[in-house]
Amino acid sequence: MKLLAIETATEACSAALLIDDETHLRYEVKPRGHSELLLSMMDDLLAEAELTPSQLDAMAFGRGPGSFTGVRIATGVVQGAAFAADLPVVPVSTLAALAQRAFREKGERHLLPSYDARMGELYWAAYKVGEDELVRLVIAEEVATAERVTLPIDGEWYGVGSGWTAGAEILEKRLQGVLLGYQAQMLCSAREIALLATADFDRGLAVSAENALPVYLRNQVAQKAT
Repeated sequence: MKLLAIETATEACSAALLIDDETHLRYEVKPRGHSELLLSMMDDLLAEAELTPSQLDAMAFGRGPGSFTGVRIATGVVQGAAFAADLPVVPVSTLAALAQRAFREKGERHLLPSYDARMGELYWAAYKVGEDELVRLVIAEEVATAERVTLPIDGEWYGVGSGWTAGAEILEKRLQGVLLGYQAQMLCSAREIALLATADFDRGLAVSAENALPVYLRNQVAQKAT
């Protein structure tokens, strides 16, 4: 399996090339610098592996939620590159990727990833790590205030992501007795996008380049309300 993944939904810009069980990563935290970094990261990874885009099996990208501009950059780049090389694309949730990174680095298996959605709201979901050591969604992605996000009904949980800075005081009170801790500074990475995309590719969840679409949770809420 040869898969190139990109992620630009937060302050971090990253690209990862997965070749079978080995992953090569380029990762840099540079707010507002994604458009300058991303293409060179992709080119460098392919050049080092002596691959052309057409030799890949698929591409993957962080489809959101996250920064509107950042998600749009990743979407545009992956659509253009995949279309040119006639490759399928695997869209991956940035909340899932964040939870997967928290499992890799912290070892926690019950995870509450959250990004600051601005305007007093959070992007939010809950995941549990399965026997295959991949995250599984247990509370659907949503955008809401810290007072209104959906909480898990049992177990002990670990929080991760910038939403835990924006909503920490309220979330700590609401999760009193079940919150093990949180790491607000962690950002998702293309490494986890590639890992989750490989599993989704094997399950037949890849799409064509033109159907590699971003997810803007706030837009979905607005559409449901009309």
